[in-house]
Amino acid sequence: MTTKHPHSDADPAASPPLPPSRRLRGLVSASASASSPAPAQPPPARRSGERERERTKLRERHRRAITSRMLAGLRQHGNFPLPARADMNDVLAALARAAGWTVHPDGTTFRSSPSQPLLPPPAQFQGAFQATCVEPMSFTNHLNSYAIGTPLDSQASGLQTDDSLSPSSLDSVVVAEQSIKNENYGNSSSANSLSCMESDQVMKTSAVWAGDYTKTPYIPVYASLSMGIINCYCQLVDPEAVRAELRHLKSLNVDGVVVDCWWGIVEAWTPQKYEWSGYRDLFGIIKEFKLKVQVVLSFHGSGECGSGDLLIALPRWVMEIAQENQDIFFTDRVGRRNTECLSWGIDKERVLRGRTGIEVYFDFMRSFHMEFRSLSEEGLISAIEIGLGASGELRYPSCPEKLGWRYPGIGEFQCYDRYMQKNLRQAALKRGHLFWARGPDNAGYYNSRSHETGFFCDGGDYDSYYGRFFLNWYSGILVDHVDQVLSLATLAFDGAVIVVKVPSMYWWYRTASHAAELTAGFYNPTNRDGYSPVFRVLKKHSVVLKLVCYGPEFTVQENDEAFADPEGLTWQVMNAAWENGLSVSVESALPCLANEMYPLILDTAKPRNDPDRHHVSFFAYRQQTPFLLQRNVCFSELETFVKCMHGEATENFVD
Repeated sequence: MTTKHPHSDADPAASPPLPPSRRLRGLVSASASASSPAPAQPPPARRSGERERERTKLRERHRRAITSRMLAGLRQHGNFPLPARADMNDVLAALARAAGWTVHPDGTTFRSSPSQPLLPPPAQFQGAFQATCVEPMSFTNHLNSYAIGTPLDSQASGLQTDDSLSPSSLDSVVVAEQSIKNENYGNSSSANSLSCMESDQVMKTSAVWAGDYTKTPYIPVYASLSMGIINCYCQLVDPEAVRAELRHLKSLNVDGVVVDCWWGIVEAWTPQKYEWSGYRDLFGIIKEFKLKVQVVLSFHGSGECGSGDLLIALPRWVMEIAQENQDIFFTDRVGRRNTECLSWGIDKERVLRGRTGIEVYFDFMRSFHMEFRSLSEEGLISAIEIGLGASGELRYPSCPEKLGWRYPGIGEFQCYDRYMQKNLRQAALKRGHLFWARGPDNAGYYNSRSHETGFFCDGGDYDSYYGRFFLNWYSGILVDHVDQVLSLATLAFDGAVIVVKVPSMYWWYRTASHAAELTAGFYNPTNRDGYSPVFRVLKKHSVVLKLVCYGPEFTVQENDEAFADPEGLTWQVMNAAWENGLSVSVESALPCLANEMYPLILDTAKPRNDPDRHHVSFFAYRQQTPFLLQRNVCFSELETFVKCMHGEATENFVD
């Protein structure tokens, strides 16, 4: 049967005959339409234009992220009163005014008086200029040359910095270098100091953070008790040793203690059979000393107890279930299971003796509330922290040392158990790309470096269409988990202060992809804010954010190789939390065994130049061993540090 042309039923006499050339083109077109039609492809010029527009958008997002961090650093560390939506004109005007110039609203700029000496840079930058042997006038000379029309980049800059550093960490470069050269400023001689600084200047630099904290906001200080005080049968091991430790803490004027209540101890043997006797005895002793208690509900396993011969694992009945179904644990790409905590893939799966993961957490929280409701009403229990992932922090267990991870490895994605894979397939099918239902195959291994992988390297697949889909899904699972758990936590602890702990994955922060944060579940590359979506959920449930910061001390070389920036990440997280209306607290990850820890904590807890006068709600001191066993801790300095937190101390922390 001959296929009719769409217009073959028209009257041929109604229109004049076509010329031969046009009839030939019509026949060619008709024969082409009769064959299998091919979809129209955009011309190469259009495709290249689309790619160029995509690259332009990425460059613009990257530029805006850098500008935002620069402005935040100038506000925080430079005491510049920049408006909320500042542009480069505002920055130049602020720098010119700081150098003693007059800047009119219309942009007219001139020196106030030819004979007037120019002002030095702000106090926050003076140490950096002195430590690099730069005269204070060099900063002003740059402004002078810029004001008369000479480009800045054509002048020889006296201040040398690493372009890859984030603005919030520029003012700590010199201090970090000095701390490596002079471990003890009080005992170092002038021969070991920097050549451009006198010995008294070095002493002042070491104590620059120990200013007058009188009349500053009162910040409560909590110290954690060691894990070994409660054994794996939920018994208080040594009440007299606990009293001795509490007596010492009371002498340091701390406000309270942090106590871990382990799921693997309380519900160890039988589902929904809870044993709280050891914690009941412990809270009774703490009450004798009139200290507050912050309780941590730990739904994860831990390493060794204080005695060194016991492990705090997940409940025994959970491990029995795992013998038949290991997919209840997080799983990496090669199938290794992480038994530290349960996979978020079973939050809604009834695989725990008829209960879902969320229901198990809720039953535990409700049991605690029923057992210790009277202590909460009396005010002894001041806050309850909910464990939400590895180490009690809101993150995937992407960096497990038990599986061989070592700093500064990027970690691995933990989404290969059966339930997470099912969720990923559903998300890919909903998106219309079922072949995206897989984890990245070029994301490296636990100890890979960012630039060694095809996924995390600059321009890597993390920013491709598939990469953005996968990372949105991966981080979305984290957000869904915290939302579901906190919904039930607010129901179980009606009116109580609830705390959520967020990690500090600061290595590879000065790269474009932020690989360590991506594998931990925070979609926070350079061109995207990965914390605000999480903080909006925390704000919905009115919880307090606890930021873990100032962890293991690594050398400058190690941090440089890892492109680490702990200060930059800390300020991004805290500023994002404050912008979302959250209360923020800080926990130090390791004992404060060195003077260098105190200024960082105080500067973070009480930002001196914050125009909004933000400060943290409390500080938690996480110790690994009892205070009485920490022979390296200088108790007098720790006591003075507590006074600074309380807004009472004026002493300097120098020997």
